[in-house]
Amino acid sequence: MARSRMSALLMILGVAVVGSTIAVTTKAARVGDYGFYDPIVDVHTMIDRLYVEEPDEEAVQQGAIEGMIEKLNDPYTQFVPTSLEEDFNKNLKGEYVGIGAEVIMRDGWLVISSPMDGSPAWRAGVMAEDRVLSIGDQSTYELTINECIDLLKGEPGTTVTINVERGGDELTIDIVRDHIKVQAVKGYMREDGGEGEWRYLIDEENKIAYVRLTQFIPGCAAEVRAAIEHATARAGGELGGLILDVRDNPGGLLDEAIAIADMLLEDGVIVSTKGRVFEDRVARATSAGTLPDFPMVTLVNGVSASASEILSGALSEHGRSVVVGTRSFGKGSVQTVRPLSSGAGVLKITEQYYYLPSGRLLHRRDDSETWGVDPTPGYYLAMSNDERLAMLTARREQEVIHETEAIDLGDTDLVLERLSDTQLSAAVRVLQNRVVSGAFEPVGAEFGDQDDIAYDELVALRRSEEQILRQLERIDRRITAIESNADSDGDDPLDLWDDSAEIVGGQLVVKDKDGNVIATLDITGENLERWLIDAGVEKSKDDGDESGS
Repeated sequence: MARSRMSALLMILGVAVVGSTIAVTTKAARVGDYGFYDPIVDVHTMIDRLYVEEPDEEAVQQGAIEGMIEKLNDPYTQFVPTSLEEDFNKNLKGEYVGIGAEVIMRDGWLVISSPMDGSPAWRAGVMAEDRVLSIGDQSTYELTINECIDLLKGEPGTTVTINVERGGDELTIDIVRDHIKVQAVKGYMREDGGEGEWRYLIDEENKIAYVRLTQFIPGCAAEVRAAIEHATARAGGELGGLILDVRDNPGGLLDEAIAIADMLLEDGVIVSTKGRVFEDRVARATSAGTLPDFPMVTLVNGVSASASEILSGALSEHGRSVVVGTRSFGKGSVQTVRPLSSGAGVLKITEQYYYLPSGRLLHRRDDSETWGVDPTPGYYLAMSNDERLAMLTARREQEVIHETEAIDLGDTDLVLERLSDTQLSAAVRVLQNRVVSGAFEPVGAEFGDQDDIAYDELVALRRSEEQILRQLERIDRRITAIESNADSDGDDPLDLWDDSAEIVGGQLVVKDKDGNVIATLDITGENLERWLIDAGVEKSKDDGDESGS
């Protein structure tokens, strides 16, 4: 990947987002009927003995594996070769060894986006916006972000020295590498003017707490409990309500989702799993360790997936929480990580589907009309692109550990204004009304039936289609520019007519092989030639034929 593309990435050192709810097994998959492999062996033998050039055996092998997986039409089943297993396992666990900082590339240099809470970088005094001039003796200028990350990672207890530029001064900072655990649980703002711990009590007067869960990694259930207990203590021992935010949470570990649901539900089914070769399994809540029955709102959106849907769906269907936002993603499949007996890597394979307590399938297929978790009737609240951009910008500002303009965190209206989050503001209003009146009141957004969901889906698909078409038009303009400067000794098969011809408003006449007119089509756009190129047509030998006007 080119450095220009890599510089646009924002990464946590050594960590990627967990995108699936998975289980892990140490048992290798069993091999079935060996007759299946006969033609594969034949093809490989012929390639090995007869192909014109020496084949790349590893690439051919991986291509065969990926070809089988591709035909499953399942984006969540994935082969991980041995060379990538280490990173895969780090992503799964949300842990790595390093300095604990988010970084970006800017103007060719590595820049600290933010040190992580309690990390070695934070303890050593690294600050947001520090420009890292060198790591050890190696300048970071024009390195890729992955090359910089490799220099910063190392064994726990070892020291890495970085030289940074801060406000025109150059500083040398020694950082002792250590095990880093991603913080999956966050509040709404930081204490001490942006440099302290997360604050969870968003409305002190009404004792409303806010907890955001970014992914389901090991230990996150305990972190959620700790955050709720921290807010409860600050509220004087009793909460007036809790907002649990799983928007943009792509999932993670199933056991953690079940544990969080269990701490919020007295009893009942949390989730069930069913698969072709597995016995049905049902996870149920128990009364032990259940938190008090405070009012709840759960925030979800179209990126909330997998474990997020299991948790929000269980809370919704048991009447434990009102759900505000938009329909969730619909990723309701279970992946298990199984090592290959050959030792060539691991296979993350979809083995089961998730079902909500009502028995409804969570997973979205191409032909699905219903999927995921819906907002509670009366609480459907979408965000425009501009609103979402404003929310993400404000959220990013709160996540960076740096000194910011201090505001009165006890002023809920001012806090919500600063956060620029229409869905969160609605959730706060819902719980404020619940505290005052004892009843939940809709936020004013009508959630009708499938038409609302279908409309949103249609708008999203049309937006994607428009983006693709715009890209095609850019490619088309580039092709036209290149063709205009290229010499041609004959007719160009990609040029069906003179580009100066004005075809809009004309007609396209379609005839069968006997010359009978099949259809006469009015030409309403300028892109007809581009589409005809891929439609299996070519110029008629009789260029004067009435083929269009």
